[in-house]
Amino acid sequence: MTTVAFWNYKSALLSAGVRSLLFFSANLTAGYEAAVQAMVVEYVFRFATSGFYGALTQACRGIEPARAGTVVAVIALPVVSHSLELAVHWSRGTPALAASIGASIALTIVSTTFNLFAMRRGVLVVGAGQRSLLSDLRELPRLMALFVTTAARTCVKACL
Repeated sequence: MTTVAFWNYKSALLSAGVRSLLFFSANLTAGYEAAVQAMVVEYVFRFATSGFYGALTQACRGIEPARAGTVVAVIALPVVSHSLELAVHWSRGTPALAASIGASIALTIVSTTFNLFAMRRGVLVVGAGQRSLLSDLRELPRLMALFVTTAARTCVKACL
Protein backbone atom coordinates (compact mmCIF):
# COMPACT_ATOMS: atom_id res chain seq x y z
CA MET A 1 0.00 0.00 0.00
CA THR A 2 1.29 3.47 -0.94
CA THR A 3 1.33 6.25 1.61
CA VAL A 4 -0.01 9.51 0.18
CA ALA A 5 1.32 12.83 1.37
CA PHE A 6 -1.31 15.54 1.71
CA TRP A 7 0.97 18.39 0.67
CA ASN A 8 3.84 18.17 -1.79
CA TYR A 9 6.23 21.01 -0.93
CA LYS A 10 8.19 20.42 -4.15
CA SER A 11 5.08 21.07 -6.25
CA ALA A 12 4.18 24.09 -4.14
CA LEU A 13 7.59 25.76 -4.53
CA LEU A 14 8.05 25.04 -8.23
CA SER A 15 4.50 25.82 -9.32
CA ALA A 16 4.25 29.03 -7.29
CA GLY A 17 7.55 30.27 -8.68
CA VAL A 18 6.81 29.55 -12.34
CA ARG A 19 3.16 30.60 -12.34
CA SER A 20 3.75 33.84 -10.47
CA LEU A 21 6.21 34.84 -13.20
CA LEU A 22 3.65 33.89 -15.84
CA PHE A 23 1.04 36.17 -14.22
CA PHE A 24 3.60 38.97 -13.87
CA SER A 25 4.41 38.76 -17.59
CA ALA A 26 0.79 38.51 -18.69
CA ASN A 27 -0.14 41.62 -16.68
CA LEU A 28 2.77 43.91 -17.55
CA THR A 29 0.62 45.59 -20.21
CA ALA A 30 -1.51 46.94 -17.36
CA GLY A 31 1.53 48.43 -15.65
CA TYR A 32 4.26 47.32 -13.30
CA GLU A 33 2.14 47.67 -10.14
CA ALA A 34 -0.70 45.56 -11.58
CA ALA A 35 1.81 42.94 -12.74
CA VAL A 36 3.39 42.73 -9.29
CA GLN A 37 -0.03 42.45 -7.64
CA ALA A 38 -1.05 39.63 -10.01
CA MET A 39 2.29 37.91 -9.37
CA VAL A 40 1.92 38.09 -5.59
CA VAL A 41 -1.71 36.91 -5.67
CA GLU A 42 -0.72 33.97 -7.88
CA TYR A 43 2.30 33.08 -5.75
CA VAL A 44 0.25 32.98 -2.54
CA PHE A 45 -2.60 31.10 -4.22
CA ARG A 46 -0.32 28.54 -5.87
CA PHE A 47 1.92 28.03 -2.87
CA ALA A 48 -1.16 27.28 -0.77
CA THR A 49 -2.89 25.01 -3.30
CA SER A 50 -0.24 23.42 -5.51
CA GLY A 51 1.16 21.35 -2.68
CA PHE A 52 -2.25 19.75 -2.31
CA TYR A 53 -2.68 19.23 -6.07
CA GLY A 54 0.88 17.92 -6.30
CA ALA A 55 0.04 15.33 -3.65
CA LEU A 56 -3.06 14.30 -5.62
CA THR A 57 -0.99 14.09 -8.81
CA GLN A 58 1.51 11.95 -6.92
CA ALA A 59 -1.36 9.67 -5.85
CA CYS A 60 -2.47 9.41 -9.50
CA ARG A 61 0.85 7.84 -10.46
CA GLY A 62 -0.31 4.58 -8.91
CA ILE A 63 -3.70 4.40 -10.62
CA GLU A 64 -4.06 1.51 -13.06
CA PRO A 65 -4.48 1.59 -15.92
CA ALA A 66 -1.99 4.45 -16.18
CA ARG A 67 -4.21 6.29 -18.68
CA ALA A 68 -6.92 6.58 -16.05
CA GLY A 69 -4.46 8.22 -13.66
CA THR A 70 -3.40 10.57 -16.42
CA VAL A 71 -7.00 11.60 -17.14
CA VAL A 72 -7.66 12.34 -13.47
CA ALA A 73 -4.42 14.32 -13.08
CA VAL A 74 -4.61 16.25 -16.36
CA ILE A 75 -8.36 16.94 -16.55
CA ALA A 76 -10.17 16.61 -13.22
CA LEU A 77 -7.62 18.28 -10.94
CA PRO A 78 -6.99 21.29 -13.23
CA VAL A 79 -10.73 21.98 -13.60
CA VAL A 80 -10.96 22.48 -9.84
CA SER A 81 -7.65 24.33 -9.61
CA HIS A 82 -8.34 26.79 -12.43
CA SER A 83 -11.89 27.44 -11.25
CA LEU A 84 -10.47 28.55 -7.91
CA GLU A 85 -7.67 30.47 -9.61
CA LEU A 86 -10.20 32.34 -11.75
CA ALA A 87 -12.29 33.22 -8.71
CA VAL A 88 -9.27 34.48 -6.74
CA HIS A 89 -7.92 36.64 -9.56
CA TRP A 90 -11.37 37.93 -10.54
CA SER A 91 -12.03 38.99 -6.94
CA ARG A 92 -8.61 40.73 -6.81
CA GLY A 93 -9.20 42.54 -10.10
CA THR A 94 -6.35 41.03 -12.12
CA PRO A 95 -6.38 43.12 -15.32
CA ALA A 96 -5.31 40.59 -17.97
CA LEU A 97 -7.49 37.87 -16.50
CA ALA A 98 -8.32 35.97 -19.69
CA ALA A 99 -4.71 35.95 -20.92
CA SER A 100 -3.42 34.99 -17.48
CA ILE A 101 -5.84 32.12 -16.95
CA GLY A 102 -5.43 30.92 -20.55
CA ALA A 103 -1.66 30.81 -20.19
CA SER A 104 -1.99 29.09 -16.83
CA ILE A 105 -4.27 26.41 -18.31
CA ALA A 106 -1.82 25.79 -21.16
CA LEU A 107 1.02 25.51 -18.65
CA THR A 108 -1.04 23.11 -16.54
CA ILE A 109 -1.60 20.73 -19.44
CA VAL A 110 2.12 20.41 -20.03
CA SER A 111 3.34 20.67 -16.43
CA THR A 112 0.87 18.21 -14.93
CA THR A 113 1.59 15.67 -17.65
CA PHE A 114 5.32 16.14 -17.07
CA ASN A 115 4.97 16.01 -13.26
CA LEU A 116 3.04 12.77 -13.48
CA PHE A 117 5.70 11.40 -15.86
CA ALA A 118 8.46 12.42 -13.41
CA MET A 119 6.59 11.14 -10.35
CA ARG A 120 6.12 7.75 -11.99
CA ARG A 121 9.93 7.67 -12.12
CA GLY A 122 10.36 8.65 -8.46
CA VAL A 123 11.20 12.32 -9.07
CA LEU A 124 9.33 15.24 -7.43
CA VAL A 125 7.68 12.92 -4.92
CA VAL A 126 7.44 13.45 -1.19
CA GLY A 127 7.02 10.88 1.53
CA ALA A 128 8.17 7.30 1.03
CA GLY A 129 10.95 7.14 -1.55
CA GLN A 130 11.51 10.88 -1.72
CA ARG A 131 14.87 12.35 -2.58
CA SER A 132 16.06 15.88 -1.89
CA LEU A 133 14.67 18.71 -3.99
CA LEU A 134 18.20 19.41 -5.24
CA SER A 135 18.58 15.80 -6.38
CA ASP A 136 15.24 16.03 -8.19
CA LEU A 137 16.25 19.29 -9.87
CA ARG A 138 19.41 17.62 -11.17
CA GLU A 139 17.25 14.90 -12.76
CA LEU A 140 14.88 17.32 -14.50
CA PRO A 141 16.93 18.00 -17.69
CA ARG A 142 17.28 14.25 -18.38
CA LEU A 143 13.59 13.66 -17.63
CA MET A 144 12.53 16.59 -19.82
CA ALA A 145 14.45 15.10 -22.75
CA LEU A 146 12.94 11.67 -22.08
CA PHE A 147 9.48 13.23 -21.77
CA VAL A 148 9.77 14.98 -25.14
CA THR A 149 11.08 11.87 -26.91
CA THR A 150 8.40 9.69 -25.29
CA ALA A 151 5.67 12.15 -26.32
CA ALA A 152 7.04 12.28 -29.88
CA ARG A 153 7.11 8.45 -30.12
CA THR A 154 3.57 8.27 -28.77
CA CYS A 155 2.37 10.81 -31.36
CA VAL A 156 4.10 8.96 -34.19
CA LYS A 157 2.54 5.64 -33.10
CA ALA A 158 -0.90 7.27 -32.86
CA CYS A 159 -0.58 8.73 -36.36
CA LEU A 160 0.50 5.48 -38.02
